[in-house]
Amino acid sequence: MNVAVTLLIPFLGTVVGASTVLMARKAIGSRVNKALLGFAAGVMVAASVWSLIIPAIDLSADMGRLSWVPAAVGIILGMLFLLALDSLVPHLHPNGNEPEGVPSSLGRRPMLMLAVTLHNIPEGMAVGAVVAGAMAGDAGIAMSAALALAVGMAIQNIPEGAIISLPLRGDGLSRGRAFGYGALSGIVEPIAALVMLLLYEHIAPSLPYLLAFSAGAMLYVVVEELIPETQQGKHSDIGTIAFAIGFVIMMILDVALG
Repeated sequence: MNVAVTLLIPFLGTVVGASTVLMARKAIGSRVNKALLGFAAGVMVAASVWSLIIPAIDLSADMGRLSWVPAAVGIILGMLFLLALDSLVPHLHPNGNEPEGVPSSLGRRPMLMLAVTLHNIPEGMAVGAVVAGAMAGDAGIAMSAALALAVGMAIQNIPEGAIISLPLRGDGLSRGRAFGYGALSGIVEPIAALVMLLLYEHIAPSLPYLLAFSAGAMLYVVVEELIPETQQGKHSDIGTIAFAIGFVIMMILDVALG
């Protein structure tokens, strides 16, 4: 499949999710929100393990007993990178009341978009890193593995697109503008993927680190944002069950297509 199409697949998932606001009559309910967040978390954890961490270790096999080093270093750096973004970029989560990041005069809507954008950056990085490995030819990563990851990210981006557009509609924004904001929140994914491709062209031996870096960034989002939100209030079991479903679906995609 064309590389450009593969990079755009996750973004299309966000667009599809955002389009639900064109038909929905009300804001997203608490139970549905927990299910969507749990599902997204499950997909991201499974993708981190099967699509990123395991390949990073396999690519470092020539290091013998130290083959875990690139994966460990990459995961830590990826988490620190997202920690820095989370601390610096002003943003507001859909169910939150207190903005995070540095103080800012930005309104609620831009900060809601920035919150989802922070989630999408590591997802785009992950797809870009795996595509780079597939394009290298000698990294042992098939393009079908990149496609599986892109499809998995697109599936979990569908609820993310809905999570950003429906609350904006509930705040009084028109359906068209709510859809536009929701769709645009995902544009950072192909951009982040392209950045990873460009990085790989200049520092090809760092692929194991780039793969693990992307995994660490995604795991940070899961642990810091998604899972805590699914466990707040009542019906936390819904988020847990959705997590398991998302994890299994992504695992199947990666094993079957990768």
